[in-house]
Amino acid sequence: MNIKVNKHFLIYKDYKLKCTIGKLGISSNKKEGDLTTPKGTFELGKLYYRKDRIKLPKCKISKRIIKKNMGWCDDIKSKKYNKEIRFPFKYKAEKIYRKDFLYDIFIPIKYNYLPVKKGKGSAIFLHLTKPKIKNTKGCVAITKKEFLKILPFINEKTKIIIT
Repeated sequence: MNIKVNKHFLIYKDYKLKCTIGKLGISSNKKEGDLTTPKGTFELGKLYYRKDRIKLPKCKISKRIIKKNMGWCDDIKSKKYNKEIRFPFKYKAEKIYRKDFLYDIFIPIKYNYLPVKKGKGSAIFLHLTKPKIKNTKGCVAITKKEFLKILPFINEKTKIIIT
């Protein structure tokens, strides 16, 4: 079963959920930092979550607990571009253990994954949002309640289709 995303909704099975995407919409020519969400069909990575903040329902995908030293490289000068890293790290990277709630639970969208092309975009996740947040920097985001509602149905074969 696939997850479908358009400008306003994430649709999965019988659920039609409001979602937020990149501030400048969906692009078939995504570039690092352009504030767009990549267009296409993508596999999903493993589930990352904050054990201290999230009580996980049963789920069918691999999981990883987020630790304080974890990040995601978004520096095109690094060989680790668009990959999980550990701090300290000498290149630019986004912290995934955050004070806010946005990455309390997330799944990397395997965009620009194999092979990774530097400058084509990094750290594209399905993550959390709140109703008042209008957009992301390129990710797809839904509320915690909705994320936890669909999570038990997501498995290793689930793909996300962004149109």
